[in-house]
Amino acid sequence: MRYLHTMVRVKDLDASLDFYCNKLGLKEVSRSENSGGRFTLVFLCAPGDEEMARQAKAPMVELTYNWDPEDYGGGRNFGHLAYAVDDIYETCRRLQDGGVTINRPPRDGRMAFVRSPDGISVELLQAGPALAPAEPWASMPNVGSW
Repeated sequence: MRYLHTMVRVKDLDASLDFYCNKLGLKEVSRSENSGGRFTLVFLCAPGDEEMARQAKAPMVELTYNWDPEDYGGGRNFGHLAYAVDDIYETCRRLQDGGVTINRPPRDGRMAFVRSPDGISVELLQAGPALAPAEPWASMPNVGSW
């Protein structure tokens, strides 16, 4: 398992970039806009880690800016921790066998979400290419929120 990033939802992308980059000193590694989902993702890393971050070999902060205003009460501005795993199906099975609820099953062979005992959302991403869809994951519904 390898730590990937921490996601934080932001209300004002410009003000957040000013804080994280201009004041804190992080560097912007990549940015993507999703008009269908109406959000922008900006990945930041520590100075000197830019090349490693572009190869997903250095931890990053993911700023998620949702274009439609939303009140992020109850800690919703903190999104999730993210980890790359060697085999998402084996990891989810091991977690499930240990009593962990798979909130968002890896139906696509690529991504799953679980929650810590304190309710912190944890994203699991298949390292490398997605695995072929497989049961029981392919037909498993989402449970709760992540």
